[in-house]
This record gives sequence, C-alpha cells and structure tokens, in this order.
Amino acid sequence: MLPFFRINRSIRSIRRYLNIVRVLSTYGFDQALEMLGLADVLVRSRRLLRRKSAPDIARLSAAERMRLALEELGPTFIKLGQLLSTRPDVIPHAFVHEFEKLQDNVPSFPFEELTDQLTRELGGPVESFFATIDPEPLAAASIAQVHRARLISGEDVVIKVRRPGIVELVESDISALMSLARLAERHIPGSEIYDPVALVREFARTIRREMDFSREGHTIEKFRDNFAQTPWMYFPAVYWAQSARGVLTMEYVDGIKVTDRECFDQWGVDRCLIARRGADAFLEMVLSHGFFHGDLHPGNVLILADNVICLLDYGIVGRLDEGLKTFLTDILYAIVNRDMDEVVSLLLFAGDISDNLDIRALKRDLSNFIDGYYEIPLKEIEVGRMLMEFIEIITLYNIRIQPDLMLLAKSLVLIESMGRSLNPAFNMVEHLRPVISKSLRRKYSPRNVSRDINKILFSYLNLARNLPRDLKEFINRINRNKFKIDLEHRGLDKFTADFDRSINRLSISLILAAMIVGSSIIMQTDKGPKFMGFPVLAFTGYTVAGIIGLWLVYAIIRSGRM
Repeated sequence: MLPFFRINRSIRSIRRYLNIVRVLSTYGFDQALEMLGLADVLVRSRRLLRRKSAPDIARLSAAERMRLALEELGPTFIKLGQLLSTRPDVIPHAFVHEFEKLQDNVPSFPFEELTDQLTRELGGPVESFFATIDPEPLAAASIAQVHRARLISGEDVVIKVRRPGIVELVESDISALMSLARLAERHIPGSEIYDPVALVREFARTIRREMDFSREGHTIEKFRDNFAQTPWMYFPAVYWAQSARGVLTMEYVDGIKVTDRECFDQWGVDRCLIARRGADAFLEMVLSHGFFHGDLHPGNVLILADNVICLLDYGIVGRLDEGLKTFLTDILYAIVNRDMDEVVSLLLFAGDISDNLDIRALKRDLSNFIDGYYEIPLKEIEVGRMLMEFIEIITLYNIRIQPDLMLLAKSLVLIESMGRSLNPAFNMVEHLRPVISKSLRRKYSPRNVSRDINKILFSYLNLARNLPRDLKEFINRINRNKFKIDLEHRGLDKFTADFDRSINRLSISLILAAMIVGSSIIMQTDKGPKFMGFPVLAFTGYTVAGIIGLWLVYAIIRSGRM
C-alpha cells in the first residue's frame, strides 16, 4: 500500500489532499514535500501536478511563493497564514511580513444562498425574522458575509451569515494539515522545537471559534460587561432571537471609521482624546480584564458622537490568565525601566526554555537591545515595536512564547500606530506607566501576597503528601522488573522506508535472475511446445523477465536514485 494512503485514512477527501500537494509543488516546494516523506506521492502523481507556465514564479522569494500558494489553497490556508503572521517565534521574519499581506476578501455568494442559509440556521422562513434584507453585502470574506437588514420590530441591524459549505471545507483542510504536521514531526529534525501538531491544534481551535458566531455574540456581551462603567466605550447589542451558530444579528451602529479624517470636524472628533481613550481601553483589557480584542486594525474601530469608541468584529480575541498577566506586567516594567538583569531573570523563571540555552549570549543580546533604547526619549519609544523586537530576540534562543502574547504584541503595534496617526505627540509609555504601577500595587498588596503564599504552601503540602506513595510505587516497579523507559528514535521511519524499498528491489532482481537462468536451461533442453522455433516456456520466461527488468530500471530512474 502506498504511504499516501496509509497516512490519509482519516481524510475525507483525497482529492483535496492531492490538491494541496499539487499547489505546493506548483510553487516550487518539492524539496519540502520530499522532506515530509511524500516523495512517492510526487513521483506517482507527477502527471497530475501540472506546473504553472509563467516564468515569474521562479523569480519570487520563498515567502512570496508560499503566500501565493496559501491564497490559491483557499480560506482555511489564508486564515492559517494570518495566524502565522502573528507568530515570529515559529516562522522567519520574511514570511511574517509576507503573510501580513494575506487578504480573505472573496466574491460574495448569491442572495438566494443567503436566504437558504438563514432559513436553515434560524429554523424558519426569513420573512418571520426580518422585514427587509439588503441584497448587496456590506462585506464578503472567506468565512462569512455581512448584510444590512431591518427586523420586523423596526430595528436596523447587520447580519453576519456563515458561507455555505465552509465548515466541511475547513474540517477537511484541518485533517490534511494535521497529517502534514505529524509527517513534519516524524521526518524533519528539530521540528519538535516548534511543535507543529500543537500549532495545528491551536489553529483548529481558533478557526472553529471564529466560525461559531454564537460564541462571538457572547464575546461582545462580555466586553460590554467589562466596560459597563466606561461610558465612552460602546458595544453593539446582540439580537439572540435572530442569531444562531451560523448567523449573528447585531445592532447597526452609525459612526465614522478612525481613518475617515475628512469627517472629524463634522462630527466634532477630538483626536487627542480618542487616542488617549483607545490606549487606556486597550491596556485595561489586557492588564485588568485579561481579555482583549485581537484584530484592532483601523477598519474595526468606529468613532461615534461625543468621542465614543465602538469596536467591531470580535471573531479573534486574546486571553491572559493571572500568571501571564503578572509575567507581562513584570517584563514590560523591566523593559521600560531598562533593567536587563530583571528581564533575564524573568525569562529564566518562566522556565519555558530549551536545554541548550546559551544564557551568556542571551544576556549579551538583550543588553544590546536595551542599550539601543537608552538614548531614545521615552516619548519616542514605540512600546509595541519594542516588544516585537524583544520577542524576535528571545525566539532566536528557542524560548517559547505564548500565542496570546504574540497576538498582544501585534495588537499593541496597531494601537500605537492609530494613536500616533491621530496625535503625533501620542506617547504609549505615558499611558503604560500608571497602569503597570497600578498592577504592581495590586500584585504586592497584602491580600494578594497572602493568597500567593497560601497557594505555595498548599502546593508543597500536596507534594509532601504524595511523595511517600510515589516513592513506594517507584521502588515496587523496580523490584517487579516493571520499570520501563520509552525511547523514541526520530527520523528512523524514513530510513526504514528506504531500507524496505531497497530490499524489495533486491528481491525482484533475484527473481529476475532466476527467471533468466531457468529460461536459459529450458532453452538448452529444446523440449516442449515451440513458438517460432523456441520452447514456449523459455520464450515466456525471457519476455516476463524483460518486462520486469525494464519496469525496475524505469522506477529507479524516476526516483532519481541510481
């Protein structure tokens, strides 16, 4: 059985898997496919892999070719590229920069399909939920389409409708990606550092949440509850009676985009006030709530009357638990105060480091990084870019960063960019210092210190309680010869496959030689039925041996391994 079929029993569409291989090969990633152990797939499917005739592809960089491949593969892979663009700890900077260009704008699907989808999701005719629906979409993306509508009760709303068939396509693509990730772990040395299977699981979790619009509705309400005491933050209302997993109906909010400068005077927008409020709101999300909007590009920020800010599109959010919030507060405080020793200490204490970490080199690079900011006035420091640069340095030493921290760094860059475009004198450090100081005071308050001490004591108490039992079990296993150590040899699968192929070729060669020798002996006996004056058995043996020999030579030449 071909390796292709062995690894794809769980994939519902082999044609989709072949299409992925075809596209990657088309854009010049044959070597990567061979490293994944898919050389046999490439060889046996060569006739299906029609390459593009355009010579421009060969002149493009690897990052550009991969971006084009992801765009051709469709919505799931575009979303994967967008996720990877927030992970400079996983892919090189050139790929991060290129993947940031990925856009998921696609042609809209017909209005008839929209009404059919609404009927299926809401469980009844569209006329019983909406008085009117604008047939022209406000936006069309790879996962959903957005239309203006009006409820029967008269409220103006927008409805976000999931694209028909997108769930099945995404699930099929996730299965293919998981198979490729497992192949990468088996065949590519050092891939365990990046944990490709865990990366695909993270992506699957993210895109499944994004496709569940009921979850997005609850996210909007959570943000509204978090900012209930903040009158200058507004969140659209969710109409649950007209919503489902594949449909989200929200209040239509009339405002202007943060980039629409021509309307600022007409609406009485105070640019400096908007910049300050936006920064304060984002920092409160991160350091107080531990729950922040993860897609804060200018198109998702509206300005309402009286300088009120409204955020849109809550499909991507980031979460920081208490431990991560504490780590972020401490690391930002150390970076802003240029305390290199504290930065290194925090990284080492976090513990998510490789065994061969060169601490001396890490300290040297971090010192150079911090020294580079000594002569820059605080008001000119861009905290988001500084944090991104810091992350790039520590990822060189295989220090793993939580995905939400990567998303936070990118969001912080966007917030600062919007702030400086509204107010050239915008200073994120000025906003960051009081928030960090407040977080530190809360962290070291007597109540929290007492709580942390109790947690530590309780952990040690559990350790002391379980230690005698664990030690006894360990000794008993040794005494019963039940103590086992599992060893895994990475990369052995490829050697085994090549060895099996060589043995098979050797066996065929021996059979071929035996057929030739046997046919020659029969030829000498000159007995049995004749064909053209030769014994039929001998003639048949030579013919079969010739066919097998030619097939074997052809297979060896096609494999490129003479």
